[in-house]
Parts: sequence; C-alpha cells; structure tokens
Amino acid sequence: MPKTADTADPLGAAAPDPNRWKALVFIALAQLMVVLDATIVNIALPSAQADLGISDGNRQWVITAYALAFGGLLLFGGRIADKWGRRNAFVVGLIGFALASALGGAATGEAMMLGARALQGAFGALLAPAALSLLAVMFTDGAERAKAFGIYGAIAGGGGAVGLILGGFLTEYLDWRWTFFVNIPFAVVAAVGAWLVVREPAGGRNRAPLDLPGVLVSTLGLVVLVYGFTRAESAGWSDAWTIRMFVASVVLLGAFVLVEARVKSPLLPLRVLLERNRGGVYLSLGLAVIAMFGLFLFLTYYLQVVKGYSPVKTGFAFLPMIAGMITGSTQIGARLMNRVPPRLLMGPGFLVAATGMLLLTQLEVDSSYTGLILPAQLLLGLGMGTAFMPAMSLSTHGVAAADAGVASAMVNTSQQVGGAIGTALLNTIAASATTAYLVDHAGEAAAGGAAAGLVQAQAMVEGYAAAIWWAVGILAASAAVALALINTGRPGAGGPVASGSGRGADAEVKVPVIAH
Repeated sequence: MPKTADTADPLGAAAPDPNRWKALVFIALAQLMVVLDATIVNIALPSAQADLGISDGNRQWVITAYALAFGGLLLFGGRIADKWGRRNAFVVGLIGFALASALGGAATGEAMMLGARALQGAFGALLAPAALSLLAVMFTDGAERAKAFGIYGAIAGGGGAVGLILGGFLTEYLDWRWTFFVNIPFAVVAAVGAWLVVREPAGGRNRAPLDLPGVLVSTLGLVVLVYGFTRAESAGWSDAWTIRMFVASVVLLGAFVLVEARVKSPLLPLRVLLERNRGGVYLSLGLAVIAMFGLFLFLTYYLQVVKGYSPVKTGFAFLPMIAGMITGSTQIGARLMNRVPPRLLMGPGFLVAATGMLLLTQLEVDSSYTGLILPAQLLLGLGMGTAFMPAMSLSTHGVAAADAGVASAMVNTSQQVGGAIGTALLNTIAASATTAYLVDHAGEAAAGGAAAGLVQAQAMVEGYAAAIWWAVGILAASAAVALALINTGRPGAGGPVASGSGRGADAEVKVPVIAH
C-alpha cells in the first residue's frame, strides 16, 4: 500500500502526551466496565429471567446477543477508530454503552432485554479497540509503556472476577437491574474525563476509504463463528445447524482473507496478522482465554452448587486470582518487560498458569478451599497476569499508528472467539464426563436420598476435572506458541525482524521490530 502522511507514521513518532497518566485512569475505568459486563450479568441472569418471563430456551440469548454483536463488530469498530479518531470512537462507545445499559436495566420484557444486550455489544466493539489503541499511541517510552500496559493487563485479566463479586452484591442486596445501571456512572466519568484530557498524536488517522466488502464478510463470518460455538454448547457438536454454522464461517472468513488480499484499502491489512510477533500474541492469547473462560464457569458452579456458596461469597472466593493477576502484571511483568524478551515472560507465565490449572484437576466434592483452590488461583493469576501484560503491549507491535485500532481489535477478537470456544468446548467435555460417571454409578443414583445427592455432586466434579485437564493442555499449547513464534528481543536489544521475508511483514513501518 502506498505511503501517505497518515499511514507512514509509526507508533511512537509523536512526543509523549503530558496528560497520558490522567488519560490512563479513564481508559482503565472504561476497560474495567467492559470486562465487568462480561461476567456481572451472569450472576443476575436467574433473577432477570424470572422477572421478565424469559424462557429457559431463550435465556442463553441474554449472553449470546452481547457476544455476537461484540465479537462480530470488533474489526469494524477498530477500523472506525483508526479513521474517525480514537478519542471520538472511545467517547461515543462509552455514551452508547451507557444508554444501552440504561435500556437493559429498564427492560420490561425479553425483546427489550435482548436488544439492549446487542446494543451493549455493538458499542463495546467500538469502545474496546479504541481504548487499547489509545494506550498504544500515547505511551511510547518503554518503561512507561510497561507500567501502563501492566495496569491495563491486570484490569483485563482480573475484571471478570471483580464482576462476579459486584454482580453478587448488587443482585443479592439491591436488584438485578443494578448490574446494568452500575455501568452508567462508570461510562459518564470515563467519557467526560477522556474528552477533557485525551489528546491523540497528530497524523495517526487512516484516511483511506472504508472497505465495505471486508466489513460485511468479516462481520458475518465472526457472528456465524461465535454463534456456531454457542449453539454447539446447547445443541451439540453433531447438530446439523451447528455444522452448517462452522462450514459457513470457514467460507466467509476465507472469503474475507481473499478480499483483504485484493482491495486497495483493506479493513484488516494482512500485514497486521502475518508479522510473527503479533500473530503469536493473537494465537497464544486466544488459546489462553479458552482455558480461563472454562475455569470461571466451572469454579463458579463448583463453589455455588457443590460447596453451597452464596453469590457474594463466590465472588469473594475469586479474590486470590485477582490479587495474583494484579501482582503478575504490575510487579512481575511490568518490572521485567524492559529487561527480558517478551517470550520469556509469556511462555513461563502461561506455564505457571497451567500449573495452577493442574492443581484443580484434583478437585473433589470435599476439597479444601484454602488447601487447593486458593493456591491454584494464586498460580493462575500470577501466570496470566505476567503473560497478559507483554501480550497487550505486543498486540500493536511495530504497527503504523493508522492501523493501531484494527490491530487492537484483533486482540479483543482473539479473546472473544477464544471465550466462545472455551465455553462451548469445555462445557461439552464436562457434560460428557458427568454423563459417563452417572451411567457407571446408575445403581447408587437410583438408591435415592443422600447417596444419590453425593453421586450427582461427584459426577459434576468429575466433569469439571475432565474439562480442566483439557484446559491444562491448552495453556501448555499457548506457552509453546508464545515461545516458538514471538522472537522479538528486549527493548534496546535490537531484536530480529520477525518475518519470513527479507524485509519483514511490516516493512513500510520504519521502526525497529523490538518489544515496546
């Protein structure tokens, strides 16, 4: 693609913004709101379902409507941020998210609730890549960038667990509607603050015409893919429509690649994907999220159904993981990021997380929280926090400022698709193992009474353990991908250009291909 004044400026070319640390507060607040919303509604769903008369068959759409809109529109949202301005996209995304949240909190029926969730997902798809790309273009000094992405990574990793705590409190002591209304003050404060303090570097917008065929094919492909995994969870992997969805997604996403290779101004320039460090981040992070989403699901059910914890107590039970993530991001990742190559943080980080996951394969009905679950969560949090921070920073590794939004959107897309895969795949594995255990112990289950209840609980735990074994393997694969593909050196070390071609996938960007 020919260089222009808007596409040739690499990240870091502009002078640092004097208000960048103030801006980080509002960007982090917005990111927390988006991540909270991914889990906070889960706690409130049973109460909302009863109030609004949503059928059991349709209740999953409260989650799915958000996931489809968010996952399907992320690339479009990232490119809109590149073209329209990241601050503009950020503020509009916040305002829209707040209005959609108000609509959800005021919902009087099923249709209104599902519409509100889809709108939340759509505005979230505009907001999330704009937030990450703002960090990428505002923090250009290596040490400062490490601290900023350490904070951002801790929030991105631990916000889901915070959502469980907040959702439990709001549902138990106020009303499920407050799980929506709570977004409004977050959004208003973040929008006003961002409008006042965020100043983007000049010359970072992409003025090329919008790739409408790419928008259409990518959005349809991602929506169909996410829906396929969501349907697989409820209808099964062999269901005819599930298979059709996967086939359609392959065709649509294949067509998207062909379109992007041919059009003059692609929605997602293939150079963003083909540079091995960024590609390694997208793939390893997507795999890791598959494992983490499954863990949140299984631990929540284990603590509430098997151990009898209340929603609030369940939320607090996730605090060690949050503490581990914050420590891993801000105290380990941020401190070492400028001293060691990113792969030596990401690979070992994912392996430490896999070790914590490995402990959870030993779950029993009467397992001790302090003896097993707490240390496992600490290891998971430390490992994921350490790995997330350099991953978030490398997501815009060496990319032109005009492509920062869409590069950031790819991180969110990999996590969103990973979450959909994790929920469907691991839940299916768990359900199959649970059914097999019940078949093997049918006689005990038929006896009734306390014995039958114990068999049922043990069957659930057997299912969770079987799925967690898969999560261990997935985290190990994530570590292998990070160690094999990410070959950039530590800042200042002059790491190698990470491309199979002589000039590198991002040859038009005149910056050293090193970690930020």
